Amino acid sequence: MKQEYFIEAEAGQAFKMKKGQTVRVIDVEGEQVVDFVVYKDGDLTERIDPGVTMDALHSYKVAPGDILYSNKYHPIMTVVEDDVGVHDFFNPACRPEMYELLYNKKNHPSCYDNLSQALEPYGLSQPDQYYPFNIFMNTVVEDNGAMKVKRPLSKPGDSILLRAEMDLIVGVSACPCSESECNGYNCTPIKVEVE
Repeated sequence: MKQEYFIEAEAGQAFKMKKGQTVRVIDVEGEQVVDFVVYKDGDLTERIDPGVTMDALHSYKVAPGDILYSNKYHPIMTVVEDDVGVHDFFNPACRPEMYELLYNKKNHPSCYDNLSQALEPYGLSQPDQYYPFNIFMNTVVEDNGAMKVKRPLSKPGDSILLRAEMDLIVGVSACPCSESECNGYNCTPIKVEVE
């Protein structure tokens, strides 16, 4: 049975998945980043870890067939299909303090707050920071080490399909940053399908 979630621009959602289920994250209008975090259902100390994933894959890029790893070096999800092929493992979730530092804006909506609110009913207390798999985020690393966030390459309807490798609690946030190229200067909704 398919579960569908339509997540408005700048909002978040959380849900559970069983091992073997798939989740499709769909960019409805194009150029929208999705902060994506997962925790092991039954052991909230185990979560998706971008750093471990890059370490295990020896790469900061993923393709269908690649495994995403937990902080305990266990397979947590597998990439099944991917229309875009450009995502981000480097950047933590945006949070109000980031908007103050970079854009001089106070009380700005953030992925940190979206994820915290969405995950609270599942017993997750607010962490120091979320380190998500940033779906559709286009971070360019230059030869001199400089990092720049460019417009996402995702077009309307583009998606990524992931398979759960353990029972999971999933949190997603439609990133609310309209101040930079991160979301093409315009925040839009996302759709999620679990089956």
